[in-house]
Amino acid sequence: MRTSVQEMIAQSKGKKNKKFIEKIIPWILLLIASVSVLTTIGIVLTLIIETITFFRRVSVFDFVFGTTWLPFSNKEELYGILPLIVGTLKVTLIAVIVAVPIGISAAIYLSEYASETVRRIVKPVLEVLAGIPTIVYGFFALTFVTPLLQTFFPEIKIFNAISPGIVVGIMIIPMIASLSEDAMSAVPRSIRDGALAMGSTKFEVAWKIIVPAALSGIIASVVLAVSRAIGETMIVSLAGGSTPKFDGDFAGSIQTMTAYIVQVSKGDAGYGTTIYYSIYAVGFTLFLFTMLMNILAQYVSKRFREEY
Repeated sequence: MRTSVQEMIAQSKGKKNKKFIEKIIPWILLLIASVSVLTTIGIVLTLIIETITFFRRVSVFDFVFGTTWLPFSNKEELYGILPLIVGTLKVTLIAVIVAVPIGISAAIYLSEYASETVRRIVKPVLEVLAGIPTIVYGFFALTFVTPLLQTFFPEIKIFNAISPGIVVGIMIIPMIASLSEDAMSAVPRSIRDGALAMGSTKFEVAWKIIVPAALSGIIASVVLAVSRAIGETMIVSLAGGSTPKFDGDFAGSIQTMTAYIVQVSKGDAGYGTTIYYSIYAVGFTLFLFTMLMNILAQYVSKRFREEY
């Protein structure tokens, strides 16, 4: 069958177009992939530049080691960030105490005890918690959890560290449960069958065999959840208060790093003032915390990873 000259030209053009598309697609995909990298670089540069401006006005030593945070003082503005860090760690500690046992227990149940039907129902319901807006969690902490706690412990103030800590813990449960369950489910079935054949109970298999085998994934999920708790904003802003304190009191008002950023961003400070630049210094400190937590999560995943 003969091919006309016009058909040969059309085929040649089609091949050229395909080659052109094949050459240009990798560059398009590279550009798309670079958006997140460039965005991260832009954020980091902005934080660094504005933070340097802040440290031209405030001593780095006073900022890092100072135990008093009074940016709105009429006499002398003090920018010791330790009270904000302590407030953040108070909430995070309570969140971890609440979330880790519940999250890992839920993961063990879903991985080792629940039937396939129950798993298909319970896991999505658990993950719905992650989709609830944090401002809803904040009002829940302020209007329900705090009054409930005051019923049993009258000394707890309306703004405190315990209530937001509990609710932040509830919020990060799905992250721990889901990621831990994925890590446990990745453990081969043959290991479970071997342990059961040796006479172990189902709980012994889950606790002494599956959990250690999936330890890297479990620890990574906890570290990522802690990073999420450190960066939480609306819950601590609504239920934690705005009183930075460098003490061990959990029942009184506190202020976290994110809550302070929200307070200043609402218009409490004019552009170009020291208070304005302080939010970048606090934001950079928060960025360092979350970056270190993510690096720790990656290290733990590689260090304790089991390959089957």
